Amino acid sequence: MLILDVHAKIPEYSPNDPFVQRFPWFVDHWGGMPGFTCVIGYDRAQPVGFAYGGPLTDGREWWRDHLDPVPEKSQTYAVSEVMVRPEWRKTGTADRLHEALLEKRDEHLAVLLVDTTHPKVESVYESWGYNRVGERQPFADSPVFAVMVKTLVA
Repeated sequence: MLILDVHAKIPEYSPNDPFVQRFPWFVDHWGGMPGFTCVIGYDRAQPVGFAYGGPLTDGREWWRDHLDPVPEKSQTYAVSEVMVRPEWRKTGTADRLHEALLEKRDEHLAVLLVDTTHPKVESVYESWGYNRVGERQPFADSPVFAVMVKTLVA
């Protein structure tokens, strides 16, 4: 699968890490959700990165625990992954993939999680309009993530 091939070329992810080893499960999980969308970037015929996610349904909006009050208009699109192979980083590729993923979305908010040990990545998301609203560790073996929210449609 193309997404798994690109993921395997990301040097920050150790193939020995049990959480990283579950990445194929996450792809299957998200891919099976209603409304799942994915954007893949290419340089000629070579895949260089991807972004994917999907709308969250009522009761699955985990970010709500971090905002008080919760915005009245809060239909949410969750950005699950934005990955770019190292050779194409700092070229605007991640930004273009992210923008393509979110264009024409009807949801009011976009949410994502970013590993708190990657402050440079968090600052990139901040430059794209996201705000950190809290932290969460969704799985016992996962990193602690910053919860980030961005307004899409007011």
